[in-house]
Parts: sequence; C-alpha cells; structure tokens
Amino acid sequence: MSEAVEPFPYHVPQAVLDDLHARIDMVRWPEKEAVDDWTQGVPLAALQDFVAYWRHDYDWRRCEDWLNGLGLWTTTIDGVAIRFLHLKSKHAHAVPLIMTHGWPGSILEFRGVIDALTDPEAHGGSAADAFHLVIPCLPGFGLSGKPDKHGWGVEKIARSWGVLMARLGYDRWFAQGGDWGSIVTTQIGIQAIAGCAGIHLNMPIARPLPEDMANPSSAELKALGALKYYQDWDSGYSKEQSTRPQTIGYSLVDSPVGLAGWIYEKMWAWTDNEGMPESALSRDAMLDNIMLYWLPAAGASSARLYWESFGSAGGGDIAMPVAVSAFPKEVLPTPRKWMERHCAQIVHWGEMAKGGHFAAWEQPEAFVGELRTAFALMR
Repeated sequence: MSEAVEPFPYHVPQAVLDDLHARIDMVRWPEKEAVDDWTQGVPLAALQDFVAYWRHDYDWRRCEDWLNGLGLWTTTIDGVAIRFLHLKSKHAHAVPLIMTHGWPGSILEFRGVIDALTDPEAHGGSAADAFHLVIPCLPGFGLSGKPDKHGWGVEKIARSWGVLMARLGYDRWFAQGGDWGSIVTTQIGIQAIAGCAGIHLNMPIARPLPEDMANPSSAELKALGALKYYQDWDSGYSKEQSTRPQTIGYSLVDSPVGLAGWIYEKMWAWTDNEGMPESALSRDAMLDNIMLYWLPAAGASSARLYWESFGSAGGGDIAMPVAVSAFPKEVLPTPRKWMERHCAQIVHWGEMAKGGHFAAWEQPEAFVGELRTAFALMR
C-alpha cells in the first residue's frame, strides 16, 4: 500500500445536493413533544426552523471552497485513507501540532483558530507562538475512509497519528484534542508515541477513586454531579452508538432530518449557550459540520468508534508534559486532583471563564491563548 501523501480536492456533485433537498422535502415529522422545553429532545419547532434554513438558505459551496482553498491531503495508513488539513506557518521555527476533533464534531471545529495559530503576529502573538497544523478527520468521520474491519480504536488511532506526523517529516511535535480527540491525544501520551513532546487537552478524563466518592471536594462534587446527569439524561446516544452503531446508522445515513436532530441536540446540550445553540454557534457553522456527516454518509462509521473504544478513556500514566484547559460547561469536568494521579508533569491548568465542550469552536480566542501559554512551556 502506498505511503504517498497527495492532494485531495473535494467537490460534491450537484446531484448529491439535489438529493439532500429532495429528502428534506419528503420528511415525515412526528407530533410536537409533550413538554415545553428540551427535556424530551429537540423541540419540533426548533428543528423545523433549523431544517428550513438548511433547505432554503444554507450554501454548502462556501464551506467546500474554504476547504479546497486551504488544501486537503490524503494518505493511507493500514488500509484506511486519512484525509487532513496541513497548514504550514511562514515561520521556519514553528512547531508542528496535530489537533484532533471528536463526535459530533469535525475538522471544522478548528476553523476559527487556524489563522491565529499559523500566523500569530497578525493575531496578537509573536513569531515564537507559531505552529504548523495537521488537522485529520478521524477514521470513519468526515472525509477519511471507513475501516472495514474492527480494531480501529483510540489506541490504534494514536499510533496512526504518529505515522502521519512522521510521513509529513515531523520528528518533534505536539498534540491537542477534545472529546474523542482528547482520548486519542491522551493515548498518544500514554503510549509515548515517538516524536510527541507534549499534549494539551480541553476535555481531560480521569476516574474517581472510592475515597473521592466518600469525601468529595467542591470540584469533585461538580464532577460527580455532572457524571450522574450524563448517565441519567445525556448518554442515550452513546449507549446506542457503543452497543448498536449499525442499527442507528441506518437512520443517520438515510435521513438528513434524523441526522440533524441527532447532532443539533448535542449542539444545544454541550455548548455554553443562552437557551439555544445558535447563541454559541452560527447556523452555517453547525450545518457545515453536519454536512461532513451527511455527504460522506458517515453516520454509522463514526458511531462505530463508540463500539470500539467507549470506556477506554484514562487507565494509563503519562510521563510527557500535559496541559489542560477546563471550560466551565464541559460535559464531564475532571478535577485536577484526579488527573494528577496519572500525569507526572501537568505544566499548565487553565480554568476558563466561558465555553463548553467545543472549546476551539465556541471560544477561539481563549483557546488560542491557552495553546500559546501551554506549549510555550514545552517548546
């Protein structure tokens, strides 16, 4: 199998977009929910309004042009095509950084931080803050290929990112991630993947010990309360995707409205918003992201990562430098105390004033500031 790294222009045929519109036009809506809030899921009126915008006002070509303008690349690792953005800074001493998204996100989560990270002097920083960025689509997500054999869990993805960085000629680099990207990045640290000199997480994960449960601090009470809420009210999607990804995949691949509801609800639940996701993320941005699930029919293949790896977070020690940015509306906050048991060198821990699960997407300026601070301690 070739190890070549090649350009990957991406152009969606108009017939595919016409098919999307036809499917939306044929939607069969359920009745209105029996409550006046989001406790039963996305309210009918909210999703109808969101989908109407998708059908009549949204323009995919803007996102497509942006992706092709930056330049997508492809390489094959262990039989799976990995598609990624590779953005080199003009600064010769820029440090390579691989950034990994999660579910239901995509490489588009990082759209608002690319310029500031690659060209810091034009965005309030100095040349010493510059990064070369590598932003891959997870296997089975977005534009990457879909594994046809099981085994592509977070441990394997972490090793594959090491292969990718080596193919790009980087022998010393950093890694960053949130959601599944955080778990992959944590695995890079646990496995001490060759070349990685440090990691940054915006969703640190560590499990409590019995003594934490017996006499919790205020930070631990918050974390334990969030965990209980997640298990009771917010984890239905993960239970389905971690046990029967193929079953839910039929709906996610066949129905654009079903896919939109599945993802839009998490944009509401997991962002630091004022009651509606649109107060945290623009509709166009959310729909661009949803299109990277719809166009490549990635509803089932992305869900399989839950089957492969849900519950694999944590469970190992990290010797390399670790930095953390804790955003207040994170789904599952983790106290520093729990992380310190597994990390020999926590060089930075930022407690942020605003923001939720999609850190780079929701709070790009704060995110950039955190990365500059964190990796300056590791350069």
